[in-house]
Amino acid sequence: MSELSEFKQKMVKTTEVLATQFASVRAGRANAAVLDQISVDYYGTPTPIKQIAAIASPDARTLTIQPWDATSLKANEKAILTSELGINPQNDGRMIRLVFPQLTEERRKELAKQVRKYGEEGKVAVRNVRRDALDKFKKQQKKSEITEDDYKVLEKDLQKLTDDYIKEVDKLTEAKEKELFSI
Repeated sequence: MSELSEFKQKMVKTTEVLATQFASVRAGRANAAVLDQISVDYYGTPTPIKQIAAIASPDARTLTIQPWDATSLKANEKAILTSELGINPQNDGRMIRLVFPQLTEERRKELAKQVRKYGEEGKVAVRNVRRDALDKFKKQQKKSEITEDDYKVLEKDLQKLTDDYIKEVDKLTEAKEKELFSI
């Protein structure tokens, strides 16, 4: 039904945002995606690190950040320190090194809790899309644009769509938790 396609797109977008959030949670290996959420104050404008620096991974546990403008090195370092990354940057005057330590059991549990929180927020977002859709369909029914039978069918289809995306969110959450606890 074309009435549901708009809301399906919103649910797809919700799962994409969730996957992006999960990519920013570090799982023991150096992954440039952990820097996606970090913005640097670059000449008064919050700018993502990846837009003002070259990011490389020389080995499995290290990321190097080399700003194209050497004057922004301190700003990059400060942004990393104030982020929730939990890693102290090593500044050698030309580039910043981030050495990812092996995750402790306690840190894995903290990160798993954060992942579950993101998953719950994703479910809430999907349910909010459902609520908005139901409100729209109720208004259409009140204006006699759709019949009561059409409304019931739309409601049933929307609930199935919602259930499918809630399962998708659960699957993404479970996969990320599994990744966190694998050594």
